[in-house]
Amino acid sequence: MASASATATLLKPNPPPPHKPIITASVSPPLPRHHNLHRRDFLSLTATSTLLITQSIPFLAPAPASAAEDEEYVKDTSEVISKVRTTLSMERTDPNVADAVAELREASNSWVAKYRKEKALLGKASFRDIYSALNAVSGHYVSFGPTAPIPAKRKARILEEMETAEKALSRGR
Repeated sequence: MASASATATLLKPNPPPPHKPIITASVSPPLPRHHNLHRRDFLSLTATSTLLITQSIPFLAPAPASAAEDEEYVKDTSEVISKVRTTLSMERTDPNVADAVAELREASNSWVAKYRKEKALLGKASFRDIYSALNAVSGHYVSFGPTAPIPAKRKARILEEMETAEKALSRGR
């Protein structure tokens, strides 16, 4: 009899554990489709929004840079160029090299901070050349210190970029 009671307990179904949620799914009937109505609404909305956007573009476009802003850019850029040339021409043994490098880094940082965000200047040749030269000069002094001489090849490239930037500035580029 012991074996008969054992088989009876084996056949009992186990209830699902209480901590597991039971997931049920329901299917709703499909909604009626009106392709022509939605397509017509979509096309009319698209046409209207396109018309509104094209009419408002002149109001959203940034105003062109004024002559005063151009003059300020030319003046600031010329000052930075002269500081770079003055600093690069100093002798290594000059006691004022560290101060000149500190002034140059301050001037170049303020120039970059002021003009990097101007979208109108990003395509100018003068901006590109000055930015590249300032990056090379600042990178050298950050890496090697304010009294380390700039290698001849790097110095020649920086001075060449300054010269092309001055030419571009004189041509309004």
